[in-house]
Order: sequence, then structure tokens, then C-alpha cells
Amino acid sequence: MSTVLITGAATGIGNLTAQALTRAGHTVWASMLDPYGRNDVHRRELLDVTAEYDGALRVIELDVTSQESADAAVATVLRGGGDFDVVIQNAGHLYVGYTEAFTAEDVTRLFDINVIGAQRVNRAAMPHLRGRGGGTLLYVGSTIIVTTPPFLGPYAASKAAFDTLAVATSYEANPFGIETCIVMPGAITKGTQHFPNATRAGDTTVAAAYAELDPMVARNEEVTSALFVPGVDPSPVGVAEEITRILALPHGAKPFRSVVDYTESGVDAVNEVARGTREGFVHRMGFGELLTPRPQRSTGTESE
Repeated sequence: MSTVLITGAATGIGNLTAQALTRAGHTVWASMLDPYGRNDVHRRELLDVTAEYDGALRVIELDVTSQESADAAVATVLRGGGDFDVVIQNAGHLYVGYTEAFTAEDVTRLFDINVIGAQRVNRAAMPHLRGRGGGTLLYVGSTIIVTTPPFLGPYAASKAAFDTLAVATSYEANPFGIETCIVMPGAITKGTQHFPNATRAGDTTVAAAYAELDPMVARNEEVTSALFVPGVDPSPVGVAEEITRILALPHGAKPFRSVVDYTESGVDAVNEVARGTREGFVHRMGFGELLTPRPQRSTGTESE
């Protein structure tokens, strides 16, 4: 079993993944903002789960917008368990609205959370993973980088940057036996606080100029829900289950990408074409060995 650090575990996919991995027998460090304040109810919820299943789960604070916080969280995990081998990059925030109406400061803030936040956590965790000679970086991405629906411009751009950062990092992680997995959820409109907590554009004057489109924005969540395949439960539980399945696979057998899409939007087909193009290009450069992780060194703690 693995020892896992999860970011953004207060609600939604992160919270459910922490629960699922605890039930599966992993040691879980569930991180969130302000666990003894604004997220105290979520902290206690997770601790109730671990008590019910006699699991090993601890809640710690991690603010992905602070390198000091990321460093401190990783140091806490190492002090508490001596080792960890999986990082789940899940923290993120949603923006909904007209792209022009988001100020440069709005977009900078979103990228600070959704993109640079992952970089901070990687910088905190990678020295340990490189030192142990193996591990897994699992990123909770999005199909939105392929489907790109309206009224989510800055968010889609941030998830595309997050995805590219994950791919680029994988080339440099593979020689150290560190696997990369990108799980790509499709649209999820229930079981998370994503849409209710979404940020709107800061420039209300510009937003007002688009007033004729307001009815479309108001229907955004409703029309997205209408795309779900009939009879399928479009909840984030399926994403948590897929992450749990992936982490149970042996080193070298984990998929680079996995799509959990209740709208069947065809992202898998696009991914396959993109994979072949990218890998072919890297091989032509003469860097083909960077595409697959080396066997990890045996530490006596990693998953088998």
C-alpha cells in the first residue's frame, strides 16, 4: 500500500478520494486550507471515516499558493511517517463568466492556484521522491482542455497549463522511477462545490456589456447536466474509484492518462492521437527513454 499526500481534500474529488484510499488500506495525508477553521467540518468528516474503517488518515494544512506551506506540509508527512510515495495534485478553483471581463489580476490569481500551486507542491515533494528512487505523481486534470465549453475561458486555460506542466514534468521524473498519471474527469455538476463556489469576473462593467448572453451562462450547469449518459450516476465518486484503481496497479502498469467522462465526449480518441504525435516527436528528438519510468528502487514501503 502507498502513503499518499492529497491536495484540496476538503470537498469534492479530493475528499472522496481520501475516503476511498483510506478504505482501500492506504495511508492518507489529506491536505486542505484552514482545517481547524473554515474547513473544520470537512476535517472532522474525514477523521470520522478513518475511525469507521480503522484506517490511517491524517488531515494537515496546505495552501498551494504558498511555497512555505507546501514545504511545511511535506515535512510534516515525512516526520509523521518517514516516507511517502504518491502525490495527488487535486487542488483547484473554477471561474465562470465572460473571458474579457476577467481582469489580469483575476486570471493571475486563478493560475496561481491551479497551475503554480501544483508546481509548488512538486518542488516540495520531488526531492523526496527522487531520493527514494520512485513514486507516483497523479494529477486530477480535466477533459475541458479538449472540449473547451463556453464561459469557462480562464479555467480551461489554467487546466491546459496544468496538464502541460504535468506532461513536461513527467519527462524529468521518469528517469528517477517516478510515474505520472493524469486523470481527466469530464463535467461533474453534483457532489462538489465547484459550480456553487465558482468565482465570477472582476470587471462588472465589461460583464454587463455581454448581458444578452446572461441566460446562456445561467443555464450552463443545467445544459451540462443534460449531456450525461442516461442511467449513469455523474458523481465524483467515480473519479475517486478510478484513482484508487490506478494506485493499486504495479509500478510501470499505471496509465499515463485516464478519462472519467459521463458525457462520452470523445476525449479518449483525441488523447490517443495526441499521445502518438507527442511520443513520435520525442522519439525523433532522440529522447525516447524519457517517455517511460525506470524501475523504481526497492525501499520496502512502495506498493507491489
